[in-house]
Amino acid sequence: MNITHRIAKSFGQQSMMTTLGAGIDLVEPGKVVLSAPILESSRQQQGVAHAALTFALGDTAAGYAALTCMPEDVEVMTAEIKINLLAPGRGELLRATGRVLKPGRRLVVVSAEVHAIEDGAETLIAVMQGTMVPVPVSS
Repeated sequence: MNITHRIAKSFGQQSMMTTLGAGIDLVEPGKVVLSAPILESSRQQQGVAHAALTFALGDTAAGYAALTCMPEDVEVMTAEIKINLLAPGRGELLRATGRVLKPGRRLVVVSAEVHAIEDGAETLIAVMQGTMVPVPVSS
């Protein structure tokens, strides 16, 4: 199965990403880009994107970037991930770019950058770094 199809198939099974209206923008070995609209239901009290949306999108992009480096009988789960929130998520949508920093058989070190897009302008709102752990595909 090719990498794009594999990521799309797995992504389609994530009900949280469906709820958030997220989609896949790009899949390459070691890199995945996702985006999600900043819906009324994903805003915090000041009207900007909730940090949970930022985190979920960045974590998912980083996880799928890791999955691009894994054999087909393996999935990944987040072991740990850190986020630095840099600016409020203002605009129409968030775009998360996940990258593999160091692939491995037991641990995959990943990063993600999350940008808010408002009127065509992109603002870096979060950086993340974490570790994904390969797990056997559940049957």
